[in-house]
Amino acid sequence: MNYSPQKVAIPVEYDHSFIIAGMALVTYIPRMLPLVFMDIEKVPEWVQAILRNVPYAALGALIFPGILTVHENSWYGMIGGIIAIVVAYLGANLIIVVVSSIVVLMLLSLLI
Repeated sequence: MNYSPQKVAIPVEYDHSFIIAGMALVTYIPRMLPLVFMDIEKVPEWVQAILRNVPYAALGALIFPGILTVHENSWYGMIGGIIAIVVAYLGANLIIVVVSSIVVLMLLSLLI
């Protein structure tokens, strides 16, 4: 006897439609709720200060794993990250920060 569960044939276009609708809903709800339940003029200053730093924290969370896994030797990525932090701290443009890290790592790879 075959005890495997029966598979119900769902047309492909409906299967993808449910996935897309679910993703749209999950994306829309966090964006809609603050607009509905919060008056933008009544947000405390300390909350605004936290929200201003969220993009930087998210960017750091996206970049840091890449720094550690860019090369077999994790120090290679750490050196590039440190160079980028120092150049950015000095007030350089984003392009200058990226190019300086690339140039330093390129010279390092030529020397090693």
